[in-house]
Amino acid sequence: MPKVRRRHNITPTNLNLEEKLVHINRVSKVVKGGRRFSFNAIVVVGNKDGVVGHGLGKANEVSDAIQKGFDNAKKNLIRVPMTKTGSIYHTITGKEGAGEVLLRPASEGTGVIAGGPVKALLDIAGLQNILTKSVGSSNPHNMVKATYNGLKNLTDPFEVAERRGISMNKVFEG
Repeated sequence: MPKVRRRHNITPTNLNLEEKLVHINRVSKVVKGGRRFSFNAIVVVGNKDGVVGHGLGKANEVSDAIQKGFDNAKKNLIRVPMTKTGSIYHTITGKEGAGEVLLRPASEGTGVIAGGPVKALLDIAGLQNILTKSVGSSNPHNMVKATYNGLKNLTDPFEVAERRGISMNKVFEG
């Protein structure tokens, strides 16, 4: 069986990762003396060249939650296969809970057509031409995870050709 490059579990050393905060949520717990507040933060990290990860941090302080989120995101890095025009190779739907995100390749000059949390993840991944549609839940947690799952399940035509033992032309012919 031919060897195939693995895209998952990338170590964050020497990647020049950029960090982006997607959403902060305040949650409260009722205790004897009143309400106790804590925070959770959804963050994404990436190098704008095909490496991206997402994380969730929870803490009693906002800054601690954000820091925990970044640490968590650096543990979930994946490499996204991209075309030379900064798009993806094929259409895919990512799912998480009740949220679905449809990711479609776009021609050069289109830009990133996406909403809030999805756009943050795609920008930090380095995708420049992509169409998206969020279906179902608009919860930022589910939207980020659905987008991440979609990007994680993308296939690189070079890997497909190598795995099947055929030429690149046959892969694109279908």
